[in-house]
Amino acid sequence: MLKQRPYLIEVLTVIGLVAAPFVLPHLDFSPNTVNRILVWGLFGIGFDILFGFTGLLSFGQSAFFGTGGFVAAYLLTQVGFPHVVTALFIGMIAAAVVGYLIGLIALQRTGIYFAMITVAISEVFFFVEFNPLSAYTGGENGLPGVPTPSFDLGFMTLDFSGGWKLYWFLAFWYFVGIVLALRIVRSPVGAILSAIRENPLRAAAVGHNIHSYKLTAFVIAAAYAGFAGGLLGVLQAFMPPDAFMFETSGQLVMQTAIGGTGTLFGPLVGAAVWLFLSDFFQTTLHLGASWKLVLGVVFVLLVFFLRRGIVGGLVDLAAWLRQRGKPSEPTEPDVAPDYDAGPEASSYGTPSALGSGVPDKSDVILRATGLTKRYGGLVANDNIDFAVKRGELRGVIGPNGAGKSTFFKMLTCEIHPTTGTILFEDQDITGFNVTRVCQLGLTKSYQVNQLFTRLTVRENIVIAALAQKRGSFKLDLLRDVSKVEGLDKRVAETLALVHLTKRADHPVSDLAYGEKRRLEIGLALATSPSLLLLDEPLAGMSPRERVETVKLLKAIGRGRTMIVIDHDMDAIFELAEKITVLREGSVLVEGTPEEIKANAAVQEAYLGGVIE
Repeated sequence: MLKQRPYLIEVLTVIGLVAAPFVLPHLDFSPNTVNRILVWGLFGIGFDILFGFTGLLSFGQSAFFGTGGFVAAYLLTQVGFPHVVTALFIGMIAAAVVGYLIGLIALQRTGIYFAMITVAISEVFFFVEFNPLSAYTGGENGLPGVPTPSFDLGFMTLDFSGGWKLYWFLAFWYFVGIVLALRIVRSPVGAILSAIRENPLRAAAVGHNIHSYKLTAFVIAAAYAGFAGGLLGVLQAFMPPDAFMFETSGQLVMQTAIGGTGTLFGPLVGAAVWLFLSDFFQTTLHLGASWKLVLGVVFVLLVFFLRRGIVGGLVDLAAWLRQRGKPSEPTEPDVAPDYDAGPEASSYGTPSALGSGVPDKSDVILRATGLTKRYGGLVANDNIDFAVKRGELRGVIGPNGAGKSTFFKMLTCEIHPTTGTILFEDQDITGFNVTRVCQLGLTKSYQVNQLFTRLTVRENIVIAALAQKRGSFKLDLLRDVSKVEGLDKRVAETLALVHLTKRADHPVSDLAYGEKRRLEIGLALATSPSLLLLDEPLAGMSPRERVETVKLLKAIGRGRTMIVIDHDMDAIFELAEKITVLREGSVLVEGTPEEIKANAAVQEAYLGGVIE
């Protein structure tokens, strides 16, 4: 529906904002409460991009809220700056700069450590505001006298002095904020932020610079917080010191959780519930200091029964109703994909679609020399020399503990060798990271599926294809993801090649295990690698799924350079032109499948002495 009506949400937002002053007073919302809801809703948009879309829980947003607010208030009250809107933007820029500097530090850690760093940042800023900078911030007194905006148009003056007049000023900036946020989350950057939330490891492995994208989200959230902080001063005609308090950050988190994370409108709805109930408990029920206890109970109940918040719950309900209204789809016969015939195989099962043409097999694409990996006294790989020619399909076999996984991780730069060098396309990639080598054309699929589980099959492939189309990092924040040149074609080719076209718009959680394995391979293929490494692509499959996947590997191996690790000897012997056998972290022997089958040392050490 959104593709057919791309501006539906924006239009509905305008209608809601215009209708609010006429509807909400009948629900006992005062203009001051509605204006505070808008400020907190704008504050929450940035936080939702950071937490709901990127998965970074920050308790330090009060630092940026206060920074933007106090910079704007200082300019307007102490310096005598005449332009309210310009002061708000200066405060926003100051908050964004502070967010960038803090993000460089905080994003060195992940998970709970990142969250704790942001808590510390919030406390530091609160201390600095009350003590060293009290001459500028007013300390515990804050900065009074923040003016309201007015605009002289010559023929008339627009005065936003307070109440419902100020509402229109705040509503305008909320609308601007939500429109920008919608553009961001619909952009390639927004798609990648969602991928980072789902699986940062795989987002990096398909070629995205996740640290830079996380920092981008952090700065965006800081900018929104800074502008909202300035609006708070305008709203109250006073910039309060509690803007820097940790309680401010905590309230923002709870409001967003109530409204629904990853929705952009959740913080506005959460703020409406929070502020209305807090006023109701204090002024109507006269609960005194116990209002926080009652509001806390309400918060727990809302989060418990609406796990995705109010807006998330409504979205789920609408999706359920749409699904019920659709006629049931006929069940397709359970037929295995035909990788050797049919339009999909003939159109996309060739190197011209996702590869680089017919290779010159005399050219060595990858060479490892003296590759050794030690973990303390344990030697996982020892002095491995390994070379793969362009267009070759190489198999790597060995028993558990032979060092295959460590060897693969070194080739893809997930881990670095203790000694030795790796040359890819005649470039020394030793010490590179996985994102950089993926951008060079070397990528892998994982033994354990590493997918973006809450996204659809198509969205998974889009994430991988974006890295190939845009590079590791690009700030096209206001560009629609569908406008990326060649993206739709690349996604369609990849889906067809792994026979998931009919499942493209299903969530990954709906897929069978064999389909997830094909999608795992599809993510690697979508980056258009010149060298593809497959880590146990047949692991955990039923006999039928193994047969289907071997056919798939044959199809995608036409004209591509591939290295395959697997325990399925029959499959490796059927697929590979040359096989490398590892034992105890070293190369035992290399040769054709026939030579490996006939090798006495391989028969004795790996195959029980007999290979049929």
